[in-house]
Amino acid sequence: MKSFTHVRVLVVDDMASMRMLIKGFLHKLGITQIEEAQNGEVAWEKITSMAFDIIICDWDMPKMTGIELLKTVKNQTPYQSIPFVMLTANAQRAHVEEAAQHGVDGYIHKPFKPNVFIERIRDLLQRQG
Repeated sequence: MKSFTHVRVLVVDDMASMRMLIKGFLHKLGITQIEEAQNGEVAWEKITSMAFDIIICDWDMPKMTGIELLKTVKNQTPYQSIPFVMLTANAQRAHVEEAAQHGVDGYIHKPFKPNVFIERIRDLLQRQG
């Protein structure tokens, strides 16, 4: 199995408990280089000052939502190739389509099972090379 120890991840969620949960799942993949942000504004500051291999982001957050962050990332040339995974409890077709329209690389519905989350992230990282 491929090693992901070199992978740098940005986890964006307004709930500290969700960020902690996701970090635990990432550790199971061998990922330890993890930055956190509680909203899209903080995330954008980190994205523009550090290199990330993947962004895992909640949709519903104060200040700057996940979809707003997705649009910002995918519209900026140096950042648009970073894989972006959206997490959301909203499974409405319009939400899924809007995210797809703006270049989301993965979409995981909350609540999710740990093994589903881990497999999705592993598959995405393996496709990235």
